[in-house]
Amino acid sequence: MKDLVKFGALAIVLLTALLLAVVAGDYGPWYFAWLVGTTMIVLIAVSSAVLFETQEANSLAAHKEPVR
Repeated sequence: MKDLVKFGALAIVLLTALLLAVVAGDYGPWYFAWLVGTTMIVLIAVSSAVLFETQEANSLAAHKEPVR
């Protein structure tokens, strides 16, 4: 039963992808590149923000004077 549900879900995903491909037509590769590029820009921006926050926290911890 579990495999049947997985198969059904994958069939729905496949049909949705085929429908989108038919609707997009010749512009399909452009939309694909746009989606991949936008996703990459967002992921790079988020990872850069996390890296910046980590570096700033380490810098503040290194320059903090010990409490007496």
